[in-house]
Amino acid sequence: MDMLVDSFPMLLRGLGITLLLGVVSFVLGSALGALVALARISAFRVLRGSAIMYVSIFRGTPLLIQIMIIYFGLPQLGVQLEPIPSAILALSLFAGAYLSENFRGGILGVDKGQWEAASSIGMPYWRTFRRIIFPQAIRIATPAVGGRFIALMKDTSLASVVTVVELTRVAESIGNANFRYMEAFLMIGAMYWLINTLLSVGQGMLERRLGKAYA
Repeated sequence: MDMLVDSFPMLLRGLGITLLLGVVSFVLGSALGALVALARISAFRVLRGSAIMYVSIFRGTPLLIQIMIIYFGLPQLGVQLEPIPSAILALSLFAGAYLSENFRGGILGVDKGQWEAASSIGMPYWRTFRRIIFPQAIRIATPAVGGRFIALMKDTSLASVVTVVELTRVAESIGNANFRYMEAFLMIGAMYWLINTLLSVGQGMLERRLGKAYA
């Protein structure tokens, strides 16, 4: 308990950085994922091919390696990023690859009859997508997207390798100060568990609300 009290200000700062990394990366990754999903179902081969390559690369390589390439490798090309922007960029690109598949699955999960019905009344393609297909696709993809957000919150711990002082880095600092590593990491682990439990509860509430709205 004394360690918790003594380290409370540091824990709050680390929690703030963790939430910042997770939320910002999820928002950016969602926007990128939506665009890539549209590219994957596009009629243009170049767009489809580029999207497939992007997803293959970022889903097929470890997030830790991606973070290191962006933080340590880009300076060799003249691009210097601070630790937090580097972590957000890597997390966003990584999340975008997975979210694009979640969104694509949601779009393909909408009954094709919805497209045909809209086309029969002369509704343009993009209006059909925006007003009919996209809302249903979001409902279908919500469980997978919510799961990705929860996973992303845990993935933020990897930002500690590029000196981002989030929760994992805070635990390391506390352990280095008093050599009580077990208590420090158990405390941080409990904080991650609480964050993700709250997110899981929120996800369940959102799913039920969307289910009622489209019932």
